[in-house]
Amino acid sequence: MKLTRRKFLVGSGVVGGGLLLGVSLRDAAPIPHTRAGSFQPNAWLQVTPQGEVIFQLDKAEMGQGVMTSLSAIIGEELDFDPANMTIEFAGAHPAFKNPAMGVQITGGSTAIPTGWEPLRYAGATARAMLVAAAAQQWGVDAAACKTDNGVVLHPDGQQRASYGELATAAAQQKAPGDVPLKDAAQFRWLGQSLKRFDSAAKVKGEAQFGVDVIKPGMKVAVVVRCPHFGGKLQSFDKDSVAGLPGVRAVFPIHSGVAIVADGYWPARKAAAQLAVQWDKGPLAGLDNATIMQGLRNALDTAEKPFAALDEGDVAAAFAAPVQQVEAEYSAGFFHHSPMEPQNCTALFADGQLTLWAPTQTADMARAVASHFTGIGQERITVESTFLGGGFGRRGYVDFAGEAAAIAVQQPGVPVKLMWSREDDMQHDYYRPPSLHKLRAALDNSGNVVGWEHNFVSNSVLTGFGVDLMHAMLPTWLPEKLARGMGRGVVDFIPPYDVSMAEGTKIPYAIPNRKVGLVHHDVGVPTGFWRSVAHSFTAFAVEGFIDEVAHAAKKDPVEFRREYLKGQPRHLAALELAVEKSRWAVQPRIAGFGRGIAVHESFGSVVAMVADVLVTGNTFRVTRLVIAVECGFVINPDQVIAQMEGGAIYGLTAVLNNGVEIRDGACAQSNFHDLPVLRINESPAIEAYIVPGTAKPGGIGEVAVPPVAPAVANALFVATGKRLRDLPLAL
Repeated sequence: MKLTRRKFLVGSGVVGGGLLLGVSLRDAAPIPHTRAGSFQPNAWLQVTPQGEVIFQLDKAEMGQGVMTSLSAIIGEELDFDPANMTIEFAGAHPAFKNPAMGVQITGGSTAIPTGWEPLRYAGATARAMLVAAAAQQWGVDAAACKTDNGVVLHPDGQQRASYGELATAAAQQKAPGDVPLKDAAQFRWLGQSLKRFDSAAKVKGEAQFGVDVIKPGMKVAVVVRCPHFGGKLQSFDKDSVAGLPGVRAVFPIHSGVAIVADGYWPARKAAAQLAVQWDKGPLAGLDNATIMQGLRNALDTAEKPFAALDEGDVAAAFAAPVQQVEAEYSAGFFHHSPMEPQNCTALFADGQLTLWAPTQTADMARAVASHFTGIGQERITVESTFLGGGFGRRGYVDFAGEAAAIAVQQPGVPVKLMWSREDDMQHDYYRPPSLHKLRAALDNSGNVVGWEHNFVSNSVLTGFGVDLMHAMLPTWLPEKLARGMGRGVVDFIPPYDVSMAEGTKIPYAIPNRKVGLVHHDVGVPTGFWRSVAHSFTAFAVEGFIDEVAHAAKKDPVEFRREYLKGQPRHLAALELAVEKSRWAVQPRIAGFGRGIAVHESFGSVVAMVADVLVTGNTFRVTRLVIAVECGFVINPDQVIAQMEGGAIYGLTAVLNNGVEIRDGACAQSNFHDLPVLRINESPAIEAYIVPGTAKPGGIGEVAVPPVAPAVANALFVATGKRLRDLPLAL
């Protein structure tokens, strides 16, 4: 059984391109935030008789721009200016499950690809029902009526009715079975660089992030956690913080010791003073060297790596008299470090639990809260907020479980759980480490006739699967039964999460190819890090492609052109990046190097050219030129912004040290010893879009993977040295 991340995540039956309204009757709770008397043709849209058009945004807005892009998609087919919509974060509901993942989650760069058709049909259906209502009132053929930005126009060109005026009558119309969609030539808002609808609120300080939530009588909580992964609480001395001003309660929860106080600083001061004893657990003594040796042993001793790709006859290709090129690449742990540390506000009152959470997955937050409190999911409400960055970290909802566990012990009192930056760095779900062994076979003419890539990594589903399966199951199931079923499904799955092989199915026309995957659980919590496995498979693959090109005595660009002849999207991105970077006109400067990488991920292709300047044992990335082919572009300005932001995020993991594990714990604590890219380190970035007409691909993560290989390949040009380990250091 091959387990892909996509297959694993699909489990609710809500798949395909239709409207997400096929909800089990037993789960058919009212759509959250429904206005009484509104026209609600589907889960996303409401039109009130007062003329308000409300869009329920079912994806998390964490800076990637979905508030603007998704409302533009539905507004286009509704024929209503999305800038005039009321946009609200949707509550947890089965109708909002991500059709690619089976739960209500924002991740995998799926927001636009999965929203493209459903939201268009949702807008078009609502528009058709409004037109039908107007036509019925006027006694005319609906096909003769037109719409114009929230108004239905009579065929005579004189009479008109606003959507608000038609809302009550439209609610009585039968939804059409099929509706036509606009041609791209008719688009008014799609394809335009719209101003972001969340920018003004953020600039004014009006946007509510999780840390901004304030409720009357609210207290603030912190949790003192075991610094050692897998460790447990042995004991704590409550008297050690007795008498500290503002401290209201100190008690154990599943993850450590909770301290509830009148404010953050009283709670944090008590946390620093609390006397506590820990059992270090099974990972005591573990360090990076031991982890990497464990990965190496697992790869070297695997009898038969799982075949993530097997085409042609690789054994025969290498048995022939050929030149063999071999290399070994590695990547270490890396942290997420969103600017907003983890937090969640919770209130338990009258048997109901409410969470205000900056989460990428509302129904997983609800399921985890249910697990740690015993409260049925039907009595838990999740109100989403803006996210101060996610990058995959807020797909994990440990902070929601903690907040819920604290709130039930403080009934009637809103409690805001706050993590410090140290908490955030030392209790992350890090990007997993990986080790890659690659070899290629070249015949006497320099043609590549064989490719083999074996590698080992930790499955990102290890710490995610049970929560995910629990959230997929119906909310009416008893919590313990649902949790047990989730555990049973995860335990049944064989140890091959081949999503960790994403990015290894190379696009290059090499006849004999094989990719072998070995999983090795390193013990340290790992998870989805922006672009997931692509972040290290692209480094290994595109770095090694350059080595093969060098062995074949070919320019890296010419080599890629030759082997990408059957890949028009890759070629288009490559050619645009080469043109804009002026690849052939490389400066004759000591220490200068220019490198390239091309990688496909999440339905989009990115080509990237990196310029570096080496001085002694240090180097600086001076420029990145990016070309992206992502199909039809919803909002060009936002695509460019994601290219720029993704490149900077990826460059952080190229230039800065990763996480050091010492004695089974994260040895670093804050930005002074676990840094992110600073403004003075950022290169000049040029981003360009290859025009496309296909269904939109993902954008939020696709600029991250090619950064590392492009920089490493540039450093080879500058120094003659192949750097094969992340982060890169001369």
